[in-house]
Amino acid sequence: MTPQEFLKQVPLFRSLNQEDGERLAALLRRQSLKKGEVLFRKGSEGTSLYVIVRGVIKIVLPSRMGDEVILAVFSEGDFFGEMSILDGMPRSADAVALEPAEVFVLNRSDFLSFLKNNEHAIESILYSLSMRLRKTDDLLEDTCFLNISSRFAKKLIELAEIYGRQEADAILIDLRLTQKDLASMVGATRESINKELRVLREKGLVSISEGAIRIHDMARLKRRGR
Repeated sequence: MTPQEFLKQVPLFRSLNQEDGERLAALLRRQSLKKGEVLFRKGSEGTSLYVIVRGVIKIVLPSRMGDEVILAVFSEGDFFGEMSILDGMPRSADAVALEPAEVFVLNRSDFLSFLKNNEHAIESILYSLSMRLRKTDDLLEDTCFLNISSRFAKKLIELAEIYGRQEADAILIDLRLTQKDLASMVGATRESINKELRVLREKGLVSISEGAIRIHDMARLKRRGR
């Protein structure tokens, strides 16, 4: 697939006409990442927008003690890195590849020039920023008012809705997330998530095979997340 063909599938760039699409595609640079490779660190200069061609990238808030909170998980067609480009501030979090990945890189000046001439793209950016702020609010609310069991059930439901696919009598979440990753998503310890997974398996709600999670009873899992 050519860069121009790929851009047509990304909501942010979908309104581009052929000429503008060709011009923008020529400005893109490909970058490959290995599993676990860091794309950028919190505090680094934000000079580029990234669009995922393949693979999965997690956006992480690290602590000095080595702990982390996963703010978001992005996959094919998603874009990120726009905050530092728009406000000129350093990166607010780390970006790390959860699996081998490839991204298109668009530098700051080219991206800002693109926005000036594309009203639809501005609307997409504002919508994206709004949704990410709402998710941050939801994470704070859940951390304050829900126990780990409910928070974890809600996170599994969210992952299933975004990344899951129907497979026979189960919904497959094939992100190859570790227990540490899952713990980082809900503000818990790996040991707590290990315990929660064991309970969910015993109740027949989920199963895990080679890092992939299968949800077997979504209705009961939703009740657990309330």
